[in-house]
Amino acid sequence: MSELTVSVLPQISSLDAAEWDGTGAGANPFTSHRFLAALEASGSVGQGTGWHPSHLIARLDGQVAGVAPAYLKTHSQGEYIFDHAWAQAYERAGGRYYPKLQCAVPFTPVTGPRLIAKAPAVQAALLQAMAQVARQSGLSGAHVTFCTEAEARLGEEVGFLARASEQFHWLNHGYASFEDFLAQLSSRKRKAIRKERERAQGFGGTIRSLTGDQIRPDHWDAFWAFYQDTGGRKWGSPYLTREFFDILHDTMRDDCLLVLAERDGVPVAGALNLIGQDALYGRYWGCLEDHRFLHFELCYHRAIDWAIDHGIPRVEAGAQGEHKLARGYMPSQTHSLHWVADEGFHNAIADYLTREAEAVSDEIAALTEMGPFRRGPLAG
Repeated sequence: MSELTVSVLPQISSLDAAEWDGTGAGANPFTSHRFLAALEASGSVGQGTGWHPSHLIARLDGQVAGVAPAYLKTHSQGEYIFDHAWAQAYERAGGRYYPKLQCAVPFTPVTGPRLIAKAPAVQAALLQAMAQVARQSGLSGAHVTFCTEAEARLGEEVGFLARASEQFHWLNHGYASFEDFLAQLSSRKRKAIRKERERAQGFGGTIRSLTGDQIRPDHWDAFWAFYQDTGGRKWGSPYLTREFFDILHDTMRDDCLLVLAERDGVPVAGALNLIGQDALYGRYWGCLEDHRFLHFELCYHRAIDWAIDHGIPRVEAGAQGEHKLARGYMPSQTHSLHWVADEGFHNAIADYLTREAEAVSDEIAALTEMGPFRRGPLAG
């Protein structure tokens, strides 16, 4: 008989990178050992952040067979699957919602594997261990955010509640060029994007897309200023530390696509993407000068350009934003899982999620119908 055990790892550096990535985690830039280690080593998660590493490691006969990036959370910030109303209701009823167990990639609303193992039995064991850890530690629940659709189905089978959400993704239908993509849009949308790009590119400088050794350490100085500006306006304070970007440069610059707008050689705006095997992931944007449409050019249009040039099937441009629809980014369903210790609260959330899923499905259908393509949205 094989022995399957699951343990909690309080810091990812305690496990060799080859063992973590060997489960398949290394195939996705966000679940790779190098990315999660950068978050911990830079102090972006850990003491004082409300994100306390509690990764789950499954071993089969002593060998690492599966992993799940997980954190003990004392708030709901940086998750992008919003449960603040649940927390308020739980605490009004006399319960303590925090801390909770969160299986997620911090600050990263990107779909990807969360129960990372080759065998479904190991994936199920990771889920069951999450519920067990939460129950034994007196936590309100355990949550898995931005998991895959297959993981969501598995979670339902072992007693987790599935939640549907929505993002906007661009799909590459084998386009030969940006103009080839534009040819699929309605005339009005096509003309609007061309004018938008012309206006953005005429801001008075140049735009460059950099990756690998093309990215210099001083580029991160500029991007840090952009990131602070955006973070200060959206979140109050940035989630990532300055050191994170230095570590990213040292260990992951080949995974990065940095799009910079420069005036007289000085960066004035930028967008950071991470490069996956089957998707380009837009993550952060910021600027020190306000130029009309430059945000759309750097974040959306240049990402499409790069994806077409490199045969990348999909661009995910982050959470929310119906303005992406007019630029060819179509609505796509995302998934999460939730286990709640209190039976009454579990039932109330289950009822809410059923009704929410219907609303999300209706909205995706309506937005898809409104898409910018000439003969309705392309299948993909």
